[in-house]
Amino acid sequence: MSNLKEINRRRTFAIISHPDAGKTTLTEKLLLYGGAVQLAGSVTARKNQRKATSDWMELEKKRGISISSTVLQFDYKDYKINLLDTPGHEDFSEDTYRVLTAVDSVVMVIDAAKGIEAQTRKLFEVCRKREIPIFTFMNKLDRPTLDPLILMDELESVLGIHAYAMNYPLGTGIDFKGVYDRQTNQVHLFEKTTGGAFKAPVEIHDPAGDFVRNKLSEENYNKFVEEIEMLDTAGAEFNRDAVINGKLTPVFFGSAINNFGIELLLNGFLDYALPPSPRESSEGVIKPEDKRFSGFIFKIQANMDPKHRDRIAFMRVCSGKFERDMQAFHPKTGKKIRLSNSQKLFGQERETVDEAFAGDIIGFIGNSNFGIGDTITDDINIVYNEIPKFAPEYFVFMHNPNPSNYKKFRDGLDQLLQEGVVQSFYIKNSAQKIQLLGAVGPLQFEVVQYRLHDEYGAESRLERTNWKICRWISPEITKEMQAGILLPAGAVRAYETEEREVILFTSEWSLNYFKEKNPNIELGDIPFDNEIIEMKKTGS
Repeated sequence: MSNLKEINRRRTFAIISHPDAGKTTLTEKLLLYGGAVQLAGSVTARKNQRKATSDWMELEKKRGISISSTVLQFDYKDYKINLLDTPGHEDFSEDTYRVLTAVDSVVMVIDAAKGIEAQTRKLFEVCRKREIPIFTFMNKLDRPTLDPLILMDELESVLGIHAYAMNYPLGTGIDFKGVYDRQTNQVHLFEKTTGGAFKAPVEIHDPAGDFVRNKLSEENYNKFVEEIEMLDTAGAEFNRDAVINGKLTPVFFGSAINNFGIELLLNGFLDYALPPSPRESSEGVIKPEDKRFSGFIFKIQANMDPKHRDRIAFMRVCSGKFERDMQAFHPKTGKKIRLSNSQKLFGQERETVDEAFAGDIIGFIGNSNFGIGDTITDDINIVYNEIPKFAPEYFVFMHNPNPSNYKKFRDGLDQLLQEGVVQSFYIKNSAQKIQLLGAVGPLQFEVVQYRLHDEYGAESRLERTNWKICRWISPEITKEMQAGILLPAGAVRAYETEEREVILFTSEWSLNYFKEKNPNIELGDIPFDNEIIEMKKTGS
């Protein structure tokens, strides 16, 4: 099979949502219907039920939330699917943003009882800026919900994107019987399965037939007919180009926990989602079919297998063909390296990868020189700058309370910093060189403490601080100019491990006071050498 045929088989996408909208449950059910698992798990499963395939970290299983991004790869029909489950909790949105640089499409899960929530809106805006096509799944139709037409209207009025209902529910809550597929003019009636562990039995009928009419109350049947007529006459028209350009979102209704509407979502998504797209680089636009091999590291994760204290760097392949043991450049170091220990992942399970194409996600075990955002290529002139960096809003000093465990503490913290779980700073001119950790959300510190203890056997103690805002100092500011800086009370100068200087402020007032007193000092809310190259579609 030619490279282009292999590339066109790839579908690489992430699932995003507000916490508790059912994102990880949907991930499990897509795996079930994709034939990747025989029995679906649930994050909130009882002891005699399986845990979710995508939630592998012990803390995730205990708390019932996704706090790390997981790569799941499987074959379905003629497609090779790379599915990335992302953290729903807003404290881990930085990890989610990195994952969104590695995908070509997104499935947005919305709790139909609540509509569009804060985290959904934030993640949608990231997708909009990157022009990522968005498919919407209205979840939890088996519970009381907002009116389906109101949910459709919210997509347009709140998010500003046109919406087209690919299917439509027959009733909601206790009256939810199935969905009407607008593409085939067929009604899919579902039956529940125990715990939603197996595929739901389905019957397909003509919507105008007596069987469907008798399944619904007269009120619900009439409502269904009226609303379909309304969508057909006054609703948005379906246009694949509008989907690809992020102007229109196909909407699917269902219940992930009960496996209702999952197969229609999976098949509909694959029909209209993009294959791998071109990427911007230092060499201009790199097309997937370019014969030069290239990719970038978007995630690093340690200790996914508790039996082996290893480290995996996840790479999105952007062009060319990867072959195990091939030679490639690491432009950041300028060195040529051999790409061995390549793995395909499915939760915690691993399989050696001998070849891969644009769109694929590969995990490299070892390779301690790889960092988040690094380019790997056989053409040293190609450099991607895809990974955004965010200013932390919470800061703590992390102490080692047990000096005899210093090596475990140091090694563990260094590894977690390489993963990008938190950011690291040192206070300038401080008598004690104690590491200051910065994070987008406070739960990230809890994860660091938990993993230090669980994976490295190292205790730690957190010391809270009052700093809330971080701003980078422009490298154009000379030492003479910096010597004249006037800091407001409570603000301090610090530096990153990469020697980039920052100023930490306690409030917006403090930041504004600094700007007033130091008008010639340019500050940035991201590092000045970390400007984001937005991915633009230049054709598929």
